[in-house]
Amino acid sequence: MVSRRKFLAIIAAVAGFASFKRKVAAQEPVEGYDWNKHKYAFVVDTTRCIGCGRCVRACKIENEVPMKPFYFRTWVERWVWLKDEEGPKVDSPNGGFDGFPPTYDERMISKSYYVPKLCNHCDRPPCVQVCPVGATYKTKDGVVLVDEKYCIGCRYCIQACPYGARYLYPADGPRETRRNTADKCTWCYHRITRGYKPACVEVCPVGARKFGDLMDPEDEVRKIIEERRVQVLKPDMGTLPQVYYIELDSEVR
Repeated sequence: MVSRRKFLAIIAAVAGFASFKRKVAAQEPVEGYDWNKHKYAFVVDTTRCIGCGRCVRACKIENEVPMKPFYFRTWVERWVWLKDEEGPKVDSPNGGFDGFPPTYDERMISKSYYVPKLCNHCDRPPCVQVCPVGATYKTKDGVVLVDEKYCIGCRYCIQACPYGARYLYPADGPRETRRNTADKCTWCYHRITRGYKPACVEVCPVGARKFGDLMDPEDEVRKIIEERRVQVLKPDMGTLPQVYYIELDSEVR
C-alpha cells in the first residue's frame, strides 16, 4: 500500500517540475536525455484495480487538470454484469475521482471490475494526422504530445481520438498558458524523461498501473506484453495503441 505520507510527498514534488514542463511544451531537449534510446508502453492490470481513484486525483494535481467534472487526463470506469441481465452496466462518477459508491446489491452481481482509461499514445495516432498546424505530434520515444504554443483550439484532434482521451482546456483553468488548447495524458512526460514514473503509476496502491521501456529487455512491462495475455482498446481502428490491458473482456474492447 502507498502511505498517505508518500502520496502527499509525490504531490508536493509538482512545483519542482514546473520549469521542466515548460521545456517539454516548447519541444526543447532535456539535458542528458536521448529519446532515441527509449520506447515507452503502459500496462493496466484490471484484475488488480480497486477503483480507489488515487490515480485520478494524482493526475489532476500533478498536471494541473481542472478540478471540475468532465476534465480528465485519466479516469476509471466500473463495469458490472448483473445476474439475469444482458450486457454490462458502466459508470464513472466524476471520473472515479472519489472512488465508487456501493451502487449495486452484491448478491445480484455476477462479475465486475474497474477499467482505467487514458491516452493510448498510438503508434498511428489519428490526432496527429488531423491537426492542421502541427501542434499535436509524436516524439521519437513514442509519446504523443500537444504544443500549447501552436494549438489553435480547433478541436479536430478531440473529434479524431477514438478513445475520448482529449478535451479542450477551459478558459478558467489553473494554467493560463494552456487555456483553450487541447489537453490530454502525456504519461507525465516531464517525469518519465527524468527517470520517474507517471504520477498515476506512482500512487497506485495495488500495482494495477505499470509503465516501462520496451527497449529494455529486462523491463517488467516488456515482459508482461511478451508473456501475458494482453489486449488493447478498439484494435479494429488500426491505431496500434501502446496501452495494454491484462484480462480485458471483449465487450470492453
